[in-house]
Amino acid sequence: MGIDNRRVDVRKMRNIGISAHIDSGKTTLSERILFYSNKIHAIHEVRGKDGVGATMDHMELERERGITIQSAATQVEWKDYTINLIDTPGHVDFTIEVERSLRVLDGAILVLCAVGGVQSQSITVDRQLKRYHVPRIAFVNKCDRTGSNPFRVASQLREKLGLNAVMIQIPIGLEDKLEGVVDLVAMKAVYFDGERGTVLRYAEIPAHLKAEAEKYREEMIDAASLFSDELAEKYLSGEAVPEDLIRQAIRKGTLTESFVPVMMGSAYKNKGIQLLLDGVTNYLPDPTEVKNYALDLDSHEEQKELSPDDKSPTVALGFKLEDGQYGQLTYVRVYQGALKKGDELVTRAGYYHSVRGHPG
Repeated sequence: MGIDNRRVDVRKMRNIGISAHIDSGKTTLSERILFYSNKIHAIHEVRGKDGVGATMDHMELERERGITIQSAATQVEWKDYTINLIDTPGHVDFTIEVERSLRVLDGAILVLCAVGGVQSQSITVDRQLKRYHVPRIAFVNKCDRTGSNPFRVASQLREKLGLNAVMIQIPIGLEDKLEGVVDLVAMKAVYFDGERGTVLRYAEIPAHLKAEAEKYREEMIDAASLFSDELAEKYLSGEAVPEDLIRQAIRKGTLTESFVPVMMGSAYKNKGIQLLLDGVTNYLPDPTEVKNYALDLDSHEEQKELSPDDKSPTVALGFKLEDGQYGQLTYVRVYQGALKKGDELVTRAGYYHSVRGHPG
């Protein structure tokens, strides 16, 4: 999660994690993200019949039980953005792994099951995200399952977690009739055609959903207008509101942890993932929009704000150790400075990563 030998525009970078309750479909979602970003060219399911297992479940126990124990990190390209993806455990027994991963995140996707909704570990994960001031997008997964109800899940996010959760999509059908989603920002129906849902087809909103879409769009604009005077003015005067203005307001609210966009779909059925990736780039922060601090041990532990500048002294945190076929591999988050291939990094009693926060 540092800077390699290519010149990287950090404003086009997202350091995100996927946090969720166990069995909410988090690893399946990770697999789809890798597939749609062309990181992998075949999809293997959790507990899959092909015996391969999911790409980011590399431990034998994970493949056997269908759960993610250790956090795994990978880098993907989506459009002209670079996304560093951390797949964190969701099981309560592995909370320390979650804590270690959350320290290095700039944003997160909070995955919830459309049937189970907010569960006990969802509350634990949300508490951890709040502690480390990690902005999030909520993704209601498994909308193809019997008994799914993303509207109820959005209400639970508000009631049980105290989040300002606002739907920016509504489903087109549910359970075995799930066809796609309505994008409330663009006010278009989106269908996922072709093998593996690789072809996005935009169309007019179905007639039977237009009234519902208008209702939820009004709620979305009302909530987003709190973060944009220009949006509020246009909304109150009855003017047409541009899509870009809505996205800017949602982004501002999300970065200050005062707004949680709710998106939805089905990772297993290949619906909604590309729009979720767009949501990551549109609404979650880049490294320059996150305030990270360190204690300077050379200056009596004075707290200093770090700068995502590759010319400054290197400050990094090793957040994961892994024994691979070539020896020990250390995953590192670079907060300041640069770490390039062939570099030698000698630790000293200088900076020590301490706390973090976000603008506002």
